[in-house]
Amino acid sequence: MSRKSVRVLCLIIFMIFLIVIYNSICQKNEVEALSKYGSRGQEVITIQTKLKRWGYYKGSVDGIYGSKTVEAVKYFQKKNGLTADGIAGEKTLKAMGIYNNSTSNSSGGSSSSSDVNLLSRLVYAEARGETYSGQVAVAAVVLNRVRSSSFPNTVAGVIYQSGAFDGVSDGQINLTPDSTAKKAAQDALNGWDPSYGAIYYFNPNTATNKWIWSRPMTVVIGKHRFCK
Repeated sequence: MSRKSVRVLCLIIFMIFLIVIYNSICQKNEVEALSKYGSRGQEVITIQTKLKRWGYYKGSVDGIYGSKTVEAVKYFQKKNGLTADGIAGEKTLKAMGIYNNSTSNSSGGSSSSSDVNLLSRLVYAEARGETYSGQVAVAAVVLNRVRSSSFPNTVAGVIYQSGAFDGVSDGQINLTPDSTAKKAAQDALNGWDPSYGAIYYFNPNTATNKWIWSRPMTVVIGKHRFCK
């Protein structure tokens, strides 16, 4: 092969390399653009749908990342310990259960599946007669305890802590949860917290413990009073 042919071949390879790099950058920017003000598309619809279902977003699910969506994302971020910048970046999308569905296959996958199963069984045992938001709130209490230094730092540790939940003590934790309980557990794991940060809940009609009545109330949902 002549020197001229070699130079032409090298030039072609270099141009292909530049095209690949350019396309990669464009794709990355396109993904990032779907996560901030002014973006449009299916991911925005998914974000709006989830935030609307969880009570953070009051606007229309139109696929347009406008000011109402920005404020809803900020609200979600504040409630979940994230930087409240209104941009649905990687951490925010993961918290919503969006990003991790299409990216890495880390060891957290099996752990998350196990947590959903156990959490859904607790929800079914403790709150299967409650409204959907009430069931999510019960699951959220477990997760709030996991994040608190006053409780075990795993879902299983919190649920099986001695005397923590009647549904464990009386064996109802072993019942098979229905689809609603499973969905409620997943929504709580994805960041919805109708309990507003509560780490306790009780039924005011049956509670006899004076101490639990002294806890600051966050909200009442159905038969349960949630408190910190």
